[in-house]
Amino acid sequence: MTNNRGGTAAGTVLGAATVATGLIAGVWFAYVCSVMPALARSDDRVFVEVMRNINDVIQNPVFFTPFFGALILTAIAAWQSRGTPAKPWALAALILYVAVFVVTSAVNVPLNDALAAASEPVRARADFETPWVAWNVVRAGLTAVGFVCLLRALSVRGAGDRGAR
Repeated sequence: MTNNRGGTAAGTVLGAATVATGLIAGVWFAYVCSVMPALARSDDRVFVEVMRNINDVIQNPVFFTPFFGALILTAIAAWQSRGTPAKPWALAALILYVAVFVVTSAVNVPLNDALAAASEPVRARADFETPWVAWNVVRAGLTAVGFVCLLRALSVRGAGDRGAR
């Protein structure tokens, strides 16, 4: 039994949003701490080839489900949390994830597309690596903070549930 708007279904949506956001935060973090530092050690041809391969294979349902799901589920969770202590946390997470979505769509994806179309590896890498890495750090940070906000939303939602028993 719960006193929060939407009851158990709202808690399930909030939990799913949290998991999806955490998965995407982990993807961006993996690039920050391992993928890009490893590729930085590679020559230009290898760097470009591997990034092109990554950009091709990441376009799959296993990635797209949490990537788009985090946005949709967090929006639903924010709407369902109106009138509860979880609302500001869910809303903050939504704003942060929208920013991640904008950065990805406006910066990282166009850089990926330019890399795919480039013919000269040295020039392609020079135009790609520094801005892509910097903006990936931004989206990793935004997603991680959004994940923490969703954890807090779950926490205050759960505290409200315990108080109603």
